Amino acid sequence: MRFLPALLWALPAAVWGAVAGWWTPRGPLTATQALCSVVVSAAIGWAAGRAGRSRLVWLVVPLSFLVALELARSGVAGPSAGPPHASPFGLIALVTGRGVQAVLTLLPMLLGVAVARGVRRRLSRVLVAVPVAGLVLFVAASAVPPRTAPIPGGVAELARVGRLGVMIRGNQAGLPVLLFVPGAPGGSELGNVRTRLGAVEQRFVMATLDRRGGGSSYPALDPTSRVTLDRMVDDIIDVTDYLRDRFHQDKIYLLGHSGGSLLSVLALQRHPEKFRAYIGSGQGVNLPASDRIFYDDILAWARSTGRDEVVRQLTEQGPPPYPDVWGYEPILTYEGQAYGQPALSLGLGVREFTLLQKVHVMNAILDTWDVLYPEMQGIDLRSDARSLPVPAWFLLGGNEMRGLRVPFDDWYAGLRAPTKKLVVVPGAGHAALFEQPERLVEVLDDALAG
Repeated sequence: MRFLPALLWALPAAVWGAVAGWWTPRGPLTATQALCSVVVSAAIGWAAGRAGRSRLVWLVVPLSFLVALELARSGVAGPSAGPPHASPFGLIALVTGRGVQAVLTLLPMLLGVAVARGVRRRLSRVLVAVPVAGLVLFVAASAVPPRTAPIPGGVAELARVGRLGVMIRGNQAGLPVLLFVPGAPGGSELGNVRTRLGAVEQRFVMATLDRRGGGSSYPALDPTSRVTLDRMVDDIIDVTDYLRDRFHQDKIYLLGHSGGSLLSVLALQRHPEKFRAYIGSGQGVNLPASDRIFYDDILAWARSTGRDEVVRQLTEQGPPPYPDVWGYEPILTYEGQAYGQPALSLGLGVREFTLLQKVHVMNAILDTWDVLYPEMQGIDLRSDARSLPVPAWFLLGGNEMRGLRVPFDDWYAGLRAPTKKLVVVPGAGHAALFEQPERLVEVLDDALAG
């Protein structure tokens, strides 16, 4: 009967696993979640170790927790909670998803068992002390809050609008307000805005949105049943209303990049009375049309450069659209090389990101892409937005990827707007606003003058 206490402690471990699977299905994403995960797991491990004299406690307690955890989050969409996938992105999802969660739950649970059962040998003490110290340091580093450098006489803060994170910076609170909606689903541009677009803060109060599922808004991805196209557009409107009320301005300027530009145009269509002008950079028009061109161009590039494995992979899976993010992995991996796009940093070196946000940056992109991208494929601005209700400027890299340039040219040729201007930046690629920020500033100055 020595093993009976160990079996009894399987129940609280399983209950905690179910709670963790419901509360943190993608792993702890905040400092509070990380700290609670460590404390609760360690307490259950310690109590089980004290009560269970059998060595079976080492197996039964963590296994019960793990099984309950996986069952509780089995219906959660996205690679971080889904089955492991044999690919480079799949490895990233496994390590930064289940791997980080194991460090913050299973590891303290096992350390709790070890401490409760007594550590007598010197080597055993070292083997326990080292991971305990590492875990304490990791949790302490995760608890360091994000912050943005102050601007004397101006506004500089990391705000929350509902469950969404917004960085707001401007040299004076009375400047015109500019809302920036970033590109890739799940991506965050706080770092690139901070390091490359400082000149914009002299002309505007610039609000940079972390879209639902990205950066500080990653936890807002759940429940995914509520993450619809309408919800993503409403997010832009909600933040717009917050900024209008906060800074007492009837209308603001709207800047959209890449995938964010698609949602921005839809927001303009719904509530034109809330915006003074629109600036689109790396403008998206129709995702299926772009993806098909990407597929053809990357396949041609792979054949011409002898990338036989890429040719095989693309040929076997066929052209898009695909049912999940894994089908798009070859396109996301090779489009920069195929089009000669300059590598742009994720900008994670700034203090506006917490440690856990940095750790989860790729999973945020993969999960949000998996959930949102199918929703966005129904947008076609060539039919959905043949006219814009406000003056519009477009900043386009001279080396923009053909998959985006071809649909854009088609749309822009027939687009009607009170004013429309196209500025092409020689030598720049898809991220022209960050590659040559001075050209963005010129476009913004023109919009202000207009």
